[in-house]
Amino acid sequence: MTPRRWAVTQERDHGQTPATQGSRIDAYVDRYAARATGMVASEIRALFAVASRPEVVSLAGGMPYVTALPLDMVGELVSDLVTTRGTVALQYGSGQGDPHLREQICEVMRLEGIEAGANDVVVTVGSQQALDLITRIFIDPGDVVLAEGPSYVGALGTFSAYQAKVVHVAMDDQGIVPESLAQTIYALETAGAPIKFLYTIPTFQNPAGVTLNLARRQQVLDICQRAGILIIEDNPYGLLGFDGEPMRALRADNPDGVVYLGSFSKTLAPGFRVGWALAPHAIRDKLILAMESAVLSHSVFTQLAVGQFLATQPWREQIKSFKELYRERRDSMIDSLEALMPPEVTWTRPAGGFFVWATLPEGLDSKAILPRAVAERVAFVPGTGFFSDGSGARHMRLSYCYPEPDRIREGVRRLSGVIEQEMQLRDMFGTGSGPERIGVDTPGPELA
Repeated sequence: MTPRRWAVTQERDHGQTPATQGSRIDAYVDRYAARATGMVASEIRALFAVASRPEVVSLAGGMPYVTALPLDMVGELVSDLVTTRGTVALQYGSGQGDPHLREQICEVMRLEGIEAGANDVVVTVGSQQALDLITRIFIDPGDVVLAEGPSYVGALGTFSAYQAKVVHVAMDDQGIVPESLAQTIYALETAGAPIKFLYTIPTFQNPAGVTLNLARRQQVLDICQRAGILIIEDNPYGLLGFDGEPMRALRADNPDGVVYLGSFSKTLAPGFRVGWALAPHAIRDKLILAMESAVLSHSVFTQLAVGQFLATQPWREQIKSFKELYRERRDSMIDSLEALMPPEVTWTRPAGGFFVWATLPEGLDSKAILPRAVAERVAFVPGTGFFSDGSGARHMRLSYCYPEPDRIREGVRRLSGVIEQEMQLRDMFGTGSGPERIGVDTPGPELA
């Protein structure tokens, strides 16, 4: 008997009139945990279902261009893995991850100045799961998480799910502003608010595309060390810089005060879902227990496939190919913005990664514009998705990683036309109020 039918039977047996059938969409709405209250799909997701149509130029999702991979070689590698190591690849594995892959991950991190042992690495189902596990073991409801403003929407969704209070720290074209970080910490400590950690994407940040410069990196480390605040360094784009050598990671200069999150989603393929956390010993132990609680063990098959790729293929050359491809598309995006956008629109100029952060003229609201943009067959992500407090209405994230250069230019042309029309309406009718925002968009591939 279903819960609803049982309830109706009980009411009838006690002489009560049952509630009207169908008055609730969700019969379990009163039973969910408090942290599930904000777990709702936004109207943006419904629009992205339309934006996935081929006639729409999507400057929205941060999907890597996996077509650039040698897919025939990947197919052979996977086939060989099943044939030669199938009994291992298809079996349960360790909660910490394959030992050999963890050693290979240490080799990858060495490119960013990190010297670490494989025993301190925990392999995860993408770095998103690492972020979820970190939040699970540190956050009680009401605890404060510091994060750049704007910040990665997937992180904000995770923090919201665990009922953290996100306090944004100001950033500019050089990343987090150290003075703002110090002032924010002081104000929160004075108010007695418990700060659990600082979450940051210091290199080619999502969504802003900016990079924390070297001087500020040391300042941020010093400020957090003095305050006793752990840093969560999320670095999925660090090897995708367009000029020079990779930036030195925060973790390289403070092994005890930084948890480093990495991923093969951007440098190999997101479909493998292999990421990792590099953490101090005590945190590592908690992460392993949380991992085993969540999934028992993650896919040995995908771990061995990634390990085989790193062992047998020129993976550094593959990353170089990705960098050249994304540099070409970044250039197409910047050139198109300069040629086609109204002069009142401004944007960041990323030196790597996937994203440009654009700022609209006064009086325009990116979330209000989105339906009209989709109607003109172009999509972007409104800036409000990257702030926990509903701000960011004048901003939008534009992604250049997936469309071909000519499609990027066409998308910018369509978008500039929409913005020009909105500016005309603003000039005729004045500044309108933006739509009310409630809650945080939960993470999804279209917002990655």
